[in-house]
Amino acid sequence: MTQNTTTTQTTTLTYDQKEFANELAEALQSKKPLLEDDWTNLVTDENSAYQVQEAFTDLKDDSVGGYKVSLTSKQTQDMFDSNEPLYGAEMTNNFLKSTAVVSLKNLMEPLVEVELCFRAKEDLLPTDSLEDLLEKTTVAPALEVPDSRFSNWFPSLSKYMVMSDEAVSGLVVYGDEKDTKTLGSVEALANVSATLFHDQENLKSGKSSEVLDNPLKSLQWLVKKLDSQGKRLLKGQRVSSGTFVLPPSLTKGTWRADFDNGLGSVNLQVN
Repeated sequence: MTQNTTTTQTTTLTYDQKEFANELAEALQSKKPLLEDDWTNLVTDENSAYQVQEAFTDLKDDSVGGYKVSLTSKQTQDMFDSNEPLYGAEMTNNFLKSTAVVSLKNLMEPLVEVELCFRAKEDLLPTDSLEDLLEKTTVAPALEVPDSRFSNWFPSLSKYMVMSDEAVSGLVVYGDEKDTKTLGSVEALANVSATLFHDQENLKSGKSSEVLDNPLKSLQWLVKKLDSQGKRLLKGQRVSSGTFVLPPSLTKGTWRADFDNGLGSVNLQVN
């Protein structure tokens, strides 16, 4: 059983919604994707979608190592017809230290995103200001690999399916951590630039301001959202806070993202 779940939510699921969670778990194991049309009428609002996500999480043989935040730019919110971000649980074993080596055989339809990954040095509270979060976290350069249990998911999957599918959680590869406060200020987190490379080819660059204007705002949004659902972001848990760039498909080869502001690089080898 994963930590940080609220059983009162999952008991409200209908039989069909529980079956949906089971099928998501089966797809994760078998790597045989689901079709959205088979499930879309079962989750028609945020509450039921997050309940299905929680049931899906509870079926995994691992603990919650943290979270990912999705739809943190206007462009991606528009793609999925949403007016706020979404979050998904990430299991402990899905947070990998750079340089990680992964196989496409263990994924389904992965993309790759350039992000900042925060780690809570103590429990984070809904009352925490951005300055508090600066003091209470570490930060690392990261490559997130979103993946879905649905076929042809990007960018056509509906937001309630994305929520149910743990915000298309996959893997998070993070580089060397440093205290977030060493960047100097809250404002500094809005001015981080990064460039994504594949096999030494410069693919695209982006800025942290794409992430709700400041990735610390993404973290703050998550902490408050979890609190509204009776959960807390705990000491030691990590958060992949949102992508700087529109993600390309993950393919075989060497992936690297270089960050400024002294954050360094993060590397991923895909076989």
